[in-house]
Amino acid sequence: MTRDSEPDIVRKPNLDPVVAPQAQLPEDHELVLKLTPMPADANANGDIFGGWVMAQVDVAGSILPARYAQGRMATVAVNQFVFKQPVRVGDLLSFYAKMVRFGRTSMTVNVGVYAERIRRQGRYIKVTEATLTYVAIDDKGRPRPLPRTPET
Repeated sequence: MTRDSEPDIVRKPNLDPVVAPQAQLPEDHELVLKLTPMPADANANGDIFGGWVMAQVDVAGSILPARYAQGRMATVAVNQFVFKQPVRVGDLLSFYAKMVRFGRTSMTVNVGVYAERIRRQGRYIKVTEATLTYVAIDDKGRPRPLPRTPET
């Protein structure tokens, strides 16, 4: 069998419209990250790996807690993670975050991910939502009190 007769293994990006309601961007969340997934981030079906999305949500989720931890912190829990729609190569992803809880050493944040499809810029669909908990840690990796909370 020659190379020309072999079937294509990697699919081209899926540009078909997704049947999903248009979403309004949240006014009570803060834009913390914006990026575009690339072909290397896609699986054999042409959709972006869920693990790649999870890693970006963890980065985006850490932005607001970093203001309060003022030093090292660690992700200690993914309380909820919901994939609502597929993410595709070329989507412009906007990550919005909101602090939802403060403890003595920990902080919980909600992250919503909204996609603008490559051919439908300016129209958003919600593709992912997650709630994560971060803990301020010392140089030995042990929990430490937060030096700052919204009240201070």
